[in-house]
Amino acid sequence: MVVGVVALDLRLEGCRSLKDKRNLLRGLIEKCRNDFHVAIAEVGDQDLWGNALVCATVPSNDAGHVEKVLFNVEKAFDEHPEVEVTSVLRDLWRP
Repeated sequence: MVVGVVALDLRLEGCRSLKDKRNLLRGLIEKCRNDFHVAIAEVGDQDLWGNALVCATVPSNDAGHVEKVLFNVEKAFDEHPEVEVTSVLRDLWRP
């Protein structure tokens, strides 16, 4: 079994309130849940309008599949015009 985790530090352009931030992140997080079947949540910088820390995780028997899913999650955030991915941390665990 392989468990993959990706942590994304995000800079959110155009967010002028926490409500704007939540609306932007909610759509992206739901898209990742539905499209890639990952567990994903905002885990840091919850009180900052222009920043967010989002983590996603996926278990599988195939490390290649895990890498592909994590890459797709990162890509989904990176391709959004109002989101800048400032840093990425990826890790695989084999318990």
